[in-house]
Amino acid sequence: MKKLFAVFASLLLAGCATRAENISAAYVSPVQYQNFSCAQLQEEAARVSARAVVASGAQDQKATNDAVATGVGVVLFWPALFFIKGDAASAQEIAQLKGDMEAIEQANIQKKCGLRFEKETPKS
Repeated sequence: MKKLFAVFASLLLAGCATRAENISAAYVSPVQYQNFSCAQLQEEAARVSARAVVASGAQDQKATNDAVATGVGVVLFWPALFFIKGDAASAQEIAQLKGDMEAIEQANIQKKCGLRFEKETPKS
């Protein structure tokens, strides 16, 4: 019975949304930013960063909602499990945005623009 519960619980968690900080960057070629000036790289980095903040907030909210629905479903009310949405489209967008930022950062280094990119610090 314990094994069955463990398998059931792991299947439920597999459908849960991933927190934004745990999504890996998709590969984006820095070649697309080759012809950007330093000012254009800075503007693009600001645009991508702003979009990433919004997308990450939405993704983290999905992860929280899914975790709550899973907890409620397993402990109290199994129909709550139908509210678990997962994260396919928004996770893909976050991976793309992270990849864009890495490509912009590489272009910045190649052009010696001197732009500073701050990495988010993991939450403890």
